[in-house]
Amino acid sequence: MDYAFYQEYWWFLVSLLGGLLVFLLFVQGGNALIFSLGQNELERKMIVNSTGRKWEFTFTTLVTFGGAFFASFPLFYSTSFGGAYWLWMIILFSFVLQAVSYEYQSKNGNLLGRNTYRAFLVLNGFVGPFFLGCAVATFFTGSDFVVNKEQLLTQGMPVISVWGNNWHGLDALANGWNIVLGLAVVFLSRVLGALYLINNILDEGINRKARRAVLFNTVPFLVLFLTFVIRLFLTEGFAVNPQSGVVFVEPFKYWHNLLALPAVAVLFLLGVAGVLGGIVGCVLKPDFRKGIWWTGTGTVLAVLALLLLAGYNHTAYYPSVTDLQSSLTLSNSCSSEFTLKTMSVVSLLIPFVLAYIFYAWRSIDRKKIDAQEMQEDEHTY
Repeated sequence: MDYAFYQEYWWFLVSLLGGLLVFLLFVQGGNALIFSLGQNELERKMIVNSTGRKWEFTFTTLVTFGGAFFASFPLFYSTSFGGAYWLWMIILFSFVLQAVSYEYQSKNGNLLGRNTYRAFLVLNGFVGPFFLGCAVATFFTGSDFVVNKEQLLTQGMPVISVWGNNWHGLDALANGWNIVLGLAVVFLSRVLGALYLINNILDEGINRKARRAVLFNTVPFLVLFLTFVIRLFLTEGFAVNPQSGVVFVEPFKYWHNLLALPAVAVLFLLGVAGVLGGIVGCVLKPDFRKGIWWTGTGTVLAVLALLLLAGYNHTAYYPSVTDLQSSLTLSNSCSSEFTLKTMSVVSLLIPFVLAYIFYAWRSIDRKKIDAQEMQEDEHTY
């Protein structure tokens, strides 16, 4: 287990967290459907309480995703979170707004009104997934920054990374392909949200409308996602010379990565099949309620595979469009070998954490949400 192994190991863990985060965006997707699926107060209350029991999982995974990047690839953390801070601050603010909305919508003396806070949840249902999708897209399209490690020795201003413009992350919206993936993630989250509500709520009206929502949101998701993926495999990518560390543009780079990494290709195909399997089962079988697990698992695998393609096989996972040699790779942006080794030992506890999450999830979902519970239980959102 050499230094390169630990670099790839931690990129795998970060990518896995990214896949889990996109799956858990079903909370945002469900929130985005509050008013379209909830035609009356009782239905809206069931939807809010369904997603409200899981929002902490999404928020915690987002924070863990950022923390894992900070610990394993600190140069990315300082470059992206420190340079593109408006992009990340909008994401974080939308999630904080979500937490506040859950807690205060039913408080006594609520001056804004319950539906105002629900509108905030709907806003988070679009803003969170969209900007996260745009941020992930920059792993393939590049960002405007310059890295100068010698600057660390400069007295008074030891800043390694400098953003190339005053938009500080909002410039990602100037690239149409970032917007394409951002919108794809929005519609995917809505599909996942509808599938989750079908599984979690025992109500015929919501079930019927959620199944229609799955179909209506799947069409734009597939168009946007396939457009992005096809373009990704046909366009140039950012390769790294393993001997010299020089970054250069290589035609069909990500397609070459897919062919060179058969295990990743299998993950991607299984992921796509899982996503489609859950959707098709929901649309064709009126009594099929487990689509969230098929599509959710497929989402994790597909996102994991895409992020692995962005970093493995001598690829710059965070390209600089300003200075190609400032692009971040697994080797030039990671922590020390000692740090990665130490954290790898701690990472062996991850299965135990996942087991606890599984146990907590099953305990929360032991009883499905229904109208009677919303009318009788005082401890609801």
